[in-house]
Amino acid sequence: MAIEDNPQSRVKYGEELRRLREAADLTQEELSQRAVMSRTHIAHIEAGRRRPDVDDARRLDQVLGTGGFFVRFLPTLDGRKVAEHFKEALEFEGKALAISEFAPTLVPGILQTEPYAHEVLTSSYPPKSDEERDKLLSTRLQRARILDDFRSPEVCALLDEAVLRRHVGGPAVMCEQLRHISMLGQRRRIRVHVLPFSAGAHTLLEGFLSLMWFEDLPPVAYAEGVNNGRLLELPSVVRECQVIYDRALGDALSHRKSLDLIRSVAEDYEHDAQRAQHP
Repeated sequence: MAIEDNPQSRVKYGEELRRLREAADLTQEELSQRAVMSRTHIAHIEAGRRRPDVDDARRLDQVLGTGGFFVRFLPTLDGRKVAEHFKEALEFEGKALAISEFAPTLVPGILQTEPYAHEVLTSSYPPKSDEERDKLLSTRLQRARILDDFRSPEVCALLDEAVLRRHVGGPAVMCEQLRHISMLGQRRRIRVHVLPFSAGAHTLLEGFLSLMWFEDLPPVAYAEGVNNGRLLELPSVVRECQVIYDRALGDALSHRKSLDLIRSVAEDYEHDAQRAQHP
């Protein structure tokens, strides 16, 4: 499968490399020696003329101490692998030190298992070819790698109970998906809170919301609806989004009670899957 190159993101990649190299007080030559790359290759990457490969990105992350940022940035170079309205938010996601998300109907992308994500992307509109779907799936799974680092980012997932109850891909897929979320919560990799149906109306009924915090940038918010999304950077608007999120979080179950509910629903799905196999 051929990879479509994205020149605009390649330039941004180079700009980030230059900024972080200079912040580390390294010349191109010094970075090339430490990363075992040629100075010319680094110069081409910084100028947006060359596309780094995974090994390049890993070495740059290791030398610059960027916690996997350059590896996570790679999917943005691969053509149209995310929805157009999400591209800028994806770049912020890769830099975030903390992420708080509310999901009204579907598991957030960074928490999705492969079978669950495959089902979501297969059912999306307009219909996609298998090749297009697989490119999107690859990006989504790559995004989840930000959870490989125990310390960064800190993730809080606020899930409407509808996320647990909606059958996506059948009982077996849902059982695996919920147990994956439970495992991340048990390992203290994420904080998870379920907003139960009994909470009734709440401040986040209108849709998906993600809040992101950074080391050297002001916080941003990303709100998404049907075939559209908005990156919100105005400080007063971001603060309002934080208040809205916090109020909904106040109506949610505790982390421990949420994990208990998630495990209980996963067990129900497991029983349903077993009954389907042995009617």
